Amino acid sequence: MQSIKVADYYNHRPVKFKATMPIETAVERLLQSGQTGGPVVDDLGTIIGFVSEQDCLQHMLTSTYQNEAHTAVGDVMTKEPLCVTPEESVMTLAENMKVDKPKMYPVCDEQGKLLGIITRAHILLALDKHLHCNYTSGHRFV
Repeated sequence: MQSIKVADYYNHRPVKFKATMPIETAVERLLQSGQTGGPVVDDLGTIIGFVSEQDCLQHMLTSTYQNEAHTAVGDVMTKEPLCVTPEESVMTLAENMKVDKPKMYPVCDEQGKLLGIITRAHILLALDKHLHCNYTSGHRFV
């Protein structure tokens, strides 16, 4: 199972954001895409942060109470998010997702350039395919 790699399951075309983007635009993109968050990149495609629905929700509630607006993604994003490489093991990532870690990771190359994202759903798909192959080939788990 350690041979199952992130490279085989991640989303190569995630919704991504710029730090200067208005938070309202980011929320619209999240809602339209169905993603629960996304990477924030600079002009060169290097990941500089991550913005989640939770980040947006928290800010929007505060803004509503204080009657404020005009906040950018860079003001609410998580800076220096945890990233994974395409060669990392799906099993290791699944173990990380069980505890207090993100449930979605940016996939980056060695220089920090965004390649995509991998989510719990992608991990479940990988595990399901692997288990299904074991069942159909006659292997049974006890």
